[in-house]
Amino acid sequence: MRARWAIAVAIAVLLLGRLPAGRCQGIGGQVNPPPTAPLLLQLQSTVDRLTRNIFPAVKDNFGFCIKDPQHDWDHTFNYTKDLDFLGDCADRTPDFSARLCTAAEVKFYFSSFIESGGKTSYLKPNKNCNSSSWVSGCEPGWASSVSPDVNVDLQESEYIPLRTLDSQPCCAGFFCPYGITCMIPCPLGAYCPVAKLNGTTGLCDPYKYQPPPGKPNHTCGGADIWADVDHSGDLFCPAGYYCPSTIQKNNCSSGHYCRMGSTYETSCYKSSTCHLNSEKQSMTIFGALVMVALILLLLIIYNFSDQILAYRERRQAKSREAAVRIAREAVQARERWKAAKNIAISDSSESPQIDIGDTYPRKNATKGKHMHTRTRIFKDAYIEIEKEKVLQQEKKNLTLSGVISMATKNEIRTRPIIEITFKDLTLVLKRNKKQLLKSVTGKLVPGHVTAIMGPSGAGKTTFLTALAGKTSGCQMSGLVLINGKAEPIRSYKKIIGFVPQDDIVHGNLTVEENLWFSANCRLSADMPKANRVLIVERTIESLGLQAVRNSLVGTVEKRGISGGQRKRSSSLLLLRALRREALEGVNISMVVHQPSYTLFSMFDDLILLAKGGLIAYQGPVRKVEEYFSGLGIIVPERVNPPDYFIDILEGIVKPGTSTAAKSNQLPLIWMLHNGYNVPPDMRNEVDSVNASFRSGISSDRVGSDEDSGDADVWGDIKGAFEEKRDHLEHNFSKSKDLANRRTPGKLKQYKYYLGRVFKQRLREATTQAVDYLILGLAGVCLGILAKANDSNFAVAGYTYTTLLGQIGALRSFSLEKLQYMRERASGMSSLAYFLSKDTVDHFNTAVKPVVYLSMFYFFSNPRSLFADNYIVLLALVYCVTGIGYTFAICFQPGSAQLWSALLPVVLTLISTQPKNSKILTSLCYPKWALEAFLIVNAERYSGVWLITRCGLLAKFHYDINHWALCIAVLFVYGFVFRCIAFICMVILNKK
Repeated sequence: MRARWAIAVAIAVLLLGRLPAGRCQGIGGQVNPPPTAPLLLQLQSTVDRLTRNIFPAVKDNFGFCIKDPQHDWDHTFNYTKDLDFLGDCADRTPDFSARLCTAAEVKFYFSSFIESGGKTSYLKPNKNCNSSSWVSGCEPGWASSVSPDVNVDLQESEYIPLRTLDSQPCCAGFFCPYGITCMIPCPLGAYCPVAKLNGTTGLCDPYKYQPPPGKPNHTCGGADIWADVDHSGDLFCPAGYYCPSTIQKNNCSSGHYCRMGSTYETSCYKSSTCHLNSEKQSMTIFGALVMVALILLLLIIYNFSDQILAYRERRQAKSREAAVRIAREAVQARERWKAAKNIAISDSSESPQIDIGDTYPRKNATKGKHMHTRTRIFKDAYIEIEKEKVLQQEKKNLTLSGVISMATKNEIRTRPIIEITFKDLTLVLKRNKKQLLKSVTGKLVPGHVTAIMGPSGAGKTTFLTALAGKTSGCQMSGLVLINGKAEPIRSYKKIIGFVPQDDIVHGNLTVEENLWFSANCRLSADMPKANRVLIVERTIESLGLQAVRNSLVGTVEKRGISGGQRKRSSSLLLLRALRREALEGVNISMVVHQPSYTLFSMFDDLILLAKGGLIAYQGPVRKVEEYFSGLGIIVPERVNPPDYFIDILEGIVKPGTSTAAKSNQLPLIWMLHNGYNVPPDMRNEVDSVNASFRSGISSDRVGSDEDSGDADVWGDIKGAFEEKRDHLEHNFSKSKDLANRRTPGKLKQYKYYLGRVFKQRLREATTQAVDYLILGLAGVCLGILAKANDSNFAVAGYTYTTLLGQIGALRSFSLEKLQYMRERASGMSSLAYFLSKDTVDHFNTAVKPVVYLSMFYFFSNPRSLFADNYIVLLALVYCVTGIGYTFAICFQPGSAQLWSALLPVVLTLISTQPKNSKILTSLCYPKWALEAFLIVNAERYSGVWLITRCGLLAKFHYDINHWALCIAVLFVYGFVFRCIAFICMVILNKK
């Protein structure tokens, strides 16, 4: 409050100081004649000239609340349009210029309020009004004059003239404060008539003061105070009226509205209803129209985009169907030609020699040159697929390698060879020292399909995860060699595929879209489109996904294809497809649970893990029964061998003979059988193994026990720190790219990501509509409950506005963490992923302010412009979206929602407390949003509102010139938090 009155002092002194110096000197006891109209115009001209001389001082000292001094002076004290009140005052009191307050008196008037904190309108004693001298001019609404021989300089800021003569009521259009004996012109937007005594209340209406008791000749005077609206609301032109001058009050006519402090009436929009004396126009209908227009626009955008996607899908389906038809006809024609050729060859042996060519006639051969490119690409792909199918049917006894060789004319495309050798691989959790894998030795051979089997908890998934280099929080010992070299497996991440147990495909994409995205981002950038089409179509055909290729995969909430189709389609089809990849040199390993004998026999190699992470067998599938039969473990008839071996390792089934090896001895027997190193804690069991099972054991492999190392002193604490360190090393360590595949760059991947995210957003239209509906309802509630209040420039409503918009941004990243980690591990660009999400979210950033303001603005009806509010809210939504990204990436969904709801409340409370540290407040983004909202409203308040405006800005330490700065800071905050979110996304690789 003190700040508000301090500002009022300075503003009033400077603005009133622009009035010309008064000279009032009587001649022969006569007063000066009343001024004429030309004299009043000359007076106004003098005021204008004086104004230009003090503009710099006003701007330098009070620039925080005065943006344009000329504009504010014109709207506060420029009486050029109506000088009648000056003439009336001159007619009533010819020495009126001698009754005007000097700068010193104005300063004294406002400084008294500073000391009282604005709690009282009584002024401290002064030269003219004190305990020994109290003339009628000291009473509220009255003024006195100076001696005729005194020259009054209105710009005198130190000396208060002796003014105690000829006390009279204050002129209309002026206000005379209690405790001083001079008049101050009322600002424009005020209504300052001469008061009339209310016989009922005893007050001088329309003001709140009373005539002094015991003075029957003392009548009501003029206005008595001008301060902020809370202390001098009676001075302001009432709402529903407009005051073209400070002595004239007119009813606001129908079709117009007049806010408090208006100097003119404002026309209402044609569709709104404005009755006589309307304070505001009803703008609810406009909010509804804006909302309807926005809904129609969004429907057009979504439907148009959906139609484009559907049209593209129809064209592709049409091209694909045409290609399938052409391919089948071509293959059938080829087969007929081959059959005819074979018949002709057989007949030629019994008839004269006939020259038979090696090619068959092609129907409409020239037509292919003009065939549509898309159809031709599909045709070539399906011809290749159909040829493989026919050959596989004809040559059932031929290996699949031979089938592919014949179908491609002996041209089998080879892949980079990756052979993985592991020796004494041991994996121990750092926190509790639990052993997950123990002395695992063997190799994964390129061109083979390896099955990894074992009882539950044997470490099958852990084993594959360790080989893929995806373990963290574990201490791994032993040796893993890639092609005989100690190279990190991540050097080959561009050509390695890792399929975890979780469903991590995108549920709001179709089967084909998921495959195409992976093909576009992971296949070589130099690969022709025809080859990519062949790979995708062969995958769909091989897995039997033709019927569901255009179906959404689905999520837990929204049903799509079945779980089996989501992961693997048919196991038999999957294994056949993988064997085809193995023929090209791909090293394939998979965890298998209870396969049928048919599937089991299709694998090349088998790794059988026992409990404790130990290998019980590793080698060809065809030799596994032979190996175990040598240990006395013979598979009974009509029992599936893999199931029987797992039951043996589980301990559920006992071997049929007493001489058979025990289940707990199988890992040790395997080590001894192959001459592997035996762990120290298992060496005391070597002697218990039957000698017949220990053929070829080398004594130097057994040795003596060794010290296993000191106990872990730090325990779980040390393990936790080491786990965090492993996370950082895993995310920041860079390895040389040895994959020899140039995948698409970041810009190209950004394009693919952008298309994917755009499709996902289109399919989430219902969710987006719910978000917009909630935001619109919030705007209605806040617009109704937090009505725009002139006393605080609608600050309350905007305070609640800063709490919105953050939770909706969490959905962008919180729902796809697993998918992102998988894509990142395969070498895809994190930057392209992040930027694509943010780019598509810009649509929401632009639309959400319109949705909210279409309700809030037209229900609360503030004085600021819709466009100004939109710009501020746009910057605010951009800012909080970046913060939402950070929470979504750093926390789990529940915690992220809690933070998104709690943080804005805390920061808003800090921002709205003037007593808080200025530095702390400046760090809170709601401070900048509130300041921007307050500025766009404060600029619409002038004239009689000037003191209120400056006081409110001073209270919150805001600056009217900082609107652009506030917008810039909000955008900078949004950008900085996006950078933080991206860094956290790269660093935090949570499971």
